[in-house]
Amino acid sequence: MPRGGYYPTQTFGYDPMQPVRPDGLQPYYQPPVPTKRLKKRRHWGRWVALVLAVLLVVVLVLGVIVGQRVYAFGQAISTQAPLSSQINLSGTDRVNLLVMGFGGGNHPGAYLTDSMLIISIQPQTGQTAMISVPRDLWVQIPPNSGQYGKLNSAYEYGLYNGFDTEKAGKVAAGDIAANKISNITGLSVKYWLTLDFSGFKELVDALGGVDINVQHSFTALYPANDDPSINPNWITVSFKAGKQHMNGATAIEYARAREVTGGDLAEGTDFARSQRQQILIKAIVSKMTQVSEWPNFFNEMNALQKSLYTNLSAYDLFQFVRKMDLNNPKHIGLSNQNVLVDSTADGQYVLEPENGDWSLIPQYIQQQLNSK
Repeated sequence: MPRGGYYPTQTFGYDPMQPVRPDGLQPYYQPPVPTKRLKKRRHWGRWVALVLAVLLVVVLVLGVIVGQRVYAFGQAISTQAPLSSQINLSGTDRVNLLVMGFGGGNHPGAYLTDSMLIISIQPQTGQTAMISVPRDLWVQIPPNSGQYGKLNSAYEYGLYNGFDTEKAGKVAAGDIAANKISNITGLSVKYWLTLDFSGFKELVDALGGVDINVQHSFTALYPANDDPSINPNWITVSFKAGKQHMNGATAIEYARAREVTGGDLAEGTDFARSQRQQILIKAIVSKMTQVSEWPNFFNEMNALQKSLYTNLSAYDLFQFVRKMDLNNPKHIGLSNQNVLVDSTADGQYVLEPENGDWSLIPQYIQQQLNSK
């Protein structure tokens, strides 16, 4: 049935194409909306709803998968529940994290921490300081035992012998090392993180390599296998000053090389090696926080899971890294150029504070932290 009606010509005007009734009303006609067009609109609406429903399901499924994977990662790398929190990053006190790197593998000395770095954050400003503590400091291990050794053996001692009431293992190892670092530096170092350099190479490769600004050119000998006692399996590695893109193997060689044979011979010191390791850690953190790295998220987690262990929860670790300001961090190094002196003990090279005054170390660190 056609749809229509009548309207007064006096009000809406006269249409010469339509007859006028004696009462002055003129008919009008309104054609129906085509049935096919309505069906088409309704059909398109169903498709939109279906696509949105599918996308919602996909997002929910991926969210569950990612959530489960992240939670499993958090359980694997930490002593804490993944979503728990132990640190206060909104207070006024500095939060200090001890980062220790060891060679890993099965050879003797695999768990001597060749690298010990305190990352110290001022929560209110995000101002970050990197404090290098040399591995050759001659200290009592375990504390107050009268037994002495190099600082880099503290972690290994706890790993095999325990610490205080804690059984031998990673937790005791991390806690005894953090305890010694706290006593030496005067900082409250409650949190620690270990990096196994033998697995760290995979992380750099998962990132597609990292960009390193090499400060000084040098050539060094580097062990070609996990067991440095095997001789003469050494390779020669060389690095030229300037920006370079490094894969995992090259980055680790750059960070750990010690037997320098040419170029800047100062690169053979533990102080220089510690600085190179800081440069590598900064490059890795910077690369991981880029949006372009999100597609490699799972590969990076797999690599990290093999090389990282900490007493921070996964949530706290994420918050700590997010809070770090690596654009202009302070670099503080304890060395024989400031408060330490070279010495010998038990026939080996060691470092001690000047005049045996251990108070010089925390004083120097506080002066550097407070300086602009």
